[in-house]
Amino acid sequence: MTKSVSETASYVESGEFKRDTNYITTRITADGRDGYPVEADRYRLIAARACPWANRTLIVRRLLGLEDAISLGLCGPTHDRLSWTFDLDPGGVDPVLNIPRLRDAYLARFPDYPRGITVPAMVEVATGQVVTNDYPQITLDFATEWTEFHRPGAPQLYPAELRAEIDEVNLAVFHDVNNGVYRCGFAGTQEAYETAYDRLFARLDWLSERLTTQRYLVGDTITEADVRLFTTLVRFDPVYHGHFKTNRSKLTEMPVLWAYARDLYQTPGFGDTVDFEQIKVHYYVVHTDINPTRIVPKGPELTDWLTPHGREALGGRPFGDGTPPPPPPLAERVAALREPA
Repeated sequence: MTKSVSETASYVESGEFKRDTNYITTRITADGRDGYPVEADRYRLIAARACPWANRTLIVRRLLGLEDAISLGLCGPTHDRLSWTFDLDPGGVDPVLNIPRLRDAYLARFPDYPRGITVPAMVEVATGQVVTNDYPQITLDFATEWTEFHRPGAPQLYPAELRAEIDEVNLAVFHDVNNGVYRCGFAGTQEAYETAYDRLFARLDWLSERLTTQRYLVGDTITEADVRLFTTLVRFDPVYHGHFKTNRSKLTEMPVLWAYARDLYQTPGFGDTVDFEQIKVHYYVVHTDINPTRIVPKGPELTDWLTPHGREALGGRPFGDGTPPPPPPLAERVAALREPA
């Protein structure tokens, strides 16, 4: 859930960073109980590859094969003072919604919308109105409400028998890792920063221990829990280690998590949604109170993401009884990393 703000706005809090977790809680469901039934071609997912919260929706949509049912609009890695913008599209206008800013979809439904304009968001195409930006629920609903449109062989990302454990792991990872890196980067005092830093690395150590003997976070297949951790880990060395001062260790210096992250990156549906350049541009250009020069680092070296990880030795079946997704549609492909020499 990355929001747009003025280019000159401050992200750093006066003390501890507190994330606004008030979202549009309308849901798109099979029974349409909120007025928005699951229906192919009715909704458009608006995301940004730079954003870790939006990256989750891109991964889950790919793994479940929802590309033909839910179209995709992509904002660029930065935004203007009002909103995320469609500057990757010709003329800077989304070709389906015919709007230059995601803000237009929010205001179409809520003319006085008072909160930040966030990605990801689900927008109803016919009305041009935002339906929901409740990013944790969006991916869970993709897994449980959109089953009619899942591809043959789609994995069970939120199986009923594991939901309690997945929820427990997700809650800990959100507070200490997903949001923990932001609590480090946007801390306004030394004390708040150090508290967040200690919690982050204590949780990463806990995750390393958990993943030493099992390939995935919950059960022996990929679940929602792995998706949520991956999008933070893949940004750790390119952004968080330096930009957010999470510098006890690089990901590449944490052997278990580094192997785990490479395992997922090399799994169809994960690495093929990641655009490292957009990730770096977003953080280093947008957060001007942290990086006032807006200089984007050239590093780190990225081809190591393609090196062998050895996690197959732990067993596990990435897709359970299912199969990997096919390659992404041509229009949605990102530049592939080159194999290391």
